Amino acid sequence: MPIIIKSDDEIAIMRCAGSIVARTLHKLEQELRPGLVVRELDKTVRREFERHRVIPTFLGYPPGGEVPYPATVCVSVNEEIVHGIPGKRVLREGDVVSLDLGCTYRGFVADSAVTTVVGTGSPDARRLVDVTREALAEGIRHARAGHRLGEISHAIQTYVEAQGFGVVREYVGHGVGRQMHEEPQVPNFGPPDHGPVLKKGMVLALEPMVTVGDWHTRQLEDRWTVVTADGSLAAHFEHTIAVTEGDPVILTVP
Repeated sequence: MPIIIKSDDEIAIMRCAGSIVARTLHKLEQELRPGLVVRELDKTVRREFERHRVIPTFLGYPPGGEVPYPATVCVSVNEEIVHGIPGKRVLREGDVVSLDLGCTYRGFVADSAVTTVVGTGSPDARRLVDVTREALAEGIRHARAGHRLGEISHAIQTYVEAQGFGVVREYVGHGVGRQMHEEPQVPNFGPPDHGPVLKKGMVLALEPMVTVGDWHTRQLEDRWTVVTADGSLAAHFEHTIAVTEGDPVILTVP
């Protein structure tokens, strides 16, 4: 399995990209409200990325693919886990909305996701969001040089399942750098002794996807949107992080 090592200069560039992604996600979260047509979020991203002069990584991905992604941001609502295409759907009070966003700056990619409940929401929805956010934090804590990649995976799975939720198996985290998806893959489940040993300079996108019900998924006819097979609510959080000799550095922060 290839090990992706980034120089300090490259990580600094990715930190700039990550800051733009984080600030844009925050702006999108502020726009979420009952009555919002979700395609308006794509318009906001296009304006923000043009202002910052960065490339929307998701738009047209993968290059040359049979069904390129048609928007700049993924907006997944309720039972939608990832890759939801922003269209005519109108948000309602209590909807669980996952926003996944990436940009390319000076040839390097930063990738991040957040989940928010529109309005107050149900206690179950709020707890799902909290547990998924905390699961990402658990994974990040284990992203240290000298640890096995599997320690990240195991920490996420152990935390989520202890809270009574499911962990999606069919979609995982990944290395990130000059391409959005690089090696190694970062599952959100599995034994702690699996995978390569982490080294200083590795950059990973950790992204737990958590369900209220069963972890199985299915893809909709648009060839992108992934939903829970049983129709249960889902949440998704993601950060791009750099492995160091000490604490990992989160690159997708303002």
